[in-house]
Amino acid sequence: MPKANNLELQGGTYHVRLDIPKDVREAFGGRRVLSKSLRTGVHKEALDRRLPILATWTAQIMAARQGKQLADGWQENVVTMVEKFEEMATNAKRARIGEKVPPLPEPDPEAVKRAMENPELVAALKAMIERRRGEPMGMIKLEDDLADMFKGFVGRRLTESHNLTPDQKDELAVLVKDPTSYKTRSPITKARLAAFRTYRLEHHVALKTVNQQEAKLLNLSEHLQQTGTSLDFDSVSAWLQGMKLSSKTKQQYLLAGSQFWQWSMQHEPQWRQSFKGHVNPFEKHTLPTLKGKAKLDAKRKAFTVEEVGTLYAAAKEQNLGALADLILLGGYSGGRIEELCQLRTENLITIDAVRMFDIVDSKTVAGIRQVPIHPKLTALVNRLAKASTDGYLVPTDSNNKYGIRSDALSKAFGRLKTAMGFDRTRVFHSIRATAITSLVRADVADRLIKELVGHETGTVTFDVYSDGSSPKQKLDAISKLPTIQTV
Repeated sequence: MPKANNLELQGGTYHVRLDIPKDVREAFGGRRVLSKSLRTGVHKEALDRRLPILATWTAQIMAARQGKQLADGWQENVVTMVEKFEEMATNAKRARIGEKVPPLPEPDPEAVKRAMENPELVAALKAMIERRRGEPMGMIKLEDDLADMFKGFVGRRLTESHNLTPDQKDELAVLVKDPTSYKTRSPITKARLAAFRTYRLEHHVALKTVNQQEAKLLNLSEHLQQTGTSLDFDSVSAWLQGMKLSSKTKQQYLLAGSQFWQWSMQHEPQWRQSFKGHVNPFEKHTLPTLKGKAKLDAKRKAFTVEEVGTLYAAAKEQNLGALADLILLGGYSGGRIEELCQLRTENLITIDAVRMFDIVDSKTVAGIRQVPIHPKLTALVNRLAKASTDGYLVPTDSNNKYGIRSDALSKAFGRLKTAMGFDRTRVFHSIRATAITSLVRADVADRLIKELVGHETGTVTFDVYSDGSSPKQKLDAISKLPTIQTV
């Protein structure tokens, strides 16, 4: 039996499990339990990964109880059939008064045979003809009667073969009566988004990325719904133009849409059928780009070493102790803010008599590295390690749902630098730029700078074959960072 939260640990890997109710087991091939590996042995990650899977299973159980459900896009099919019957009726009436019209479609012999074998249908047809016989324009009106009868068949066939909700029944009745009332529905449904979410979490896409892209796709879905437009290049273009966002942010919206489109084309048969022959509507959009001075003005800029010292002093004066310590750690290491906040006491290692930060997790492979502890940081690092109550060097109250420890400190830094008059081109990452600039101006080799800050060199020789510089070489380089005035 699964433990609490539908989780079960098997051989170091968590599985999510759900008992299938007896009344729907037949729909699941007689199975009693649904089970799926979450591909992680970390309990917190397993808790997050199980949710979309459980949601999908619950929806499948509900669908099994409700019977055959209408597929996405059923409204378009109804409208197409109803409009076809109306077109046929119009052409038949025009033909009766002698107008030249396109040839009427030949009826299917098998369908005619089945219709004639249906006594109720035959009786209804006879009654229609008898009622209209002798009336002025009776045969013209008969064509409308026939069209109404066939449109009624469309509604009855769906009702008899599917389990419609009350809302669907009402919508069906309106569409049969007035197909022009229909507005195109968004194909980006909640069911598809849930399946897309499950797929991406199973393939270890970060939960934060999944959530952010899902929000962008919901935004597009609402736009399509409100405007009644189809998913194509023009509708995506209009959607982008309606948002007062930077080109860089809009590019992220396009990326989310393109990844969803590609997944749907690969894993959603009905999507493939609906969009067969269509090009990806999220590609080849031209977004405004900054050039020349405007681009330079918008670019993030480094602090000067003196400004880093001023920021440190301000943080100390405002009793922002953890933030002040973080500023120094960044200034003397060039580390990213989250890398620094993730450092634990066991990440203080000594190699060849050189004490180093062991950065074991980063946004890139090159970011996983060892960085010597600058001599100016020795006392600070010792103090933080001794005072640690949870194993982390930098204390923080951040409770970010994605496990990001730097969230609260990043926001505190934002408030601090803004109050000191720095604009949006200066952020905590600018301290990293300060360190890199200082290393460049100290004539540290380009390759060695990239090793220290976690950038790829871009060459096979160093990125693939070389084990990198020695701890002493790295220490000599990092020691060239200028002193940050703290008083």
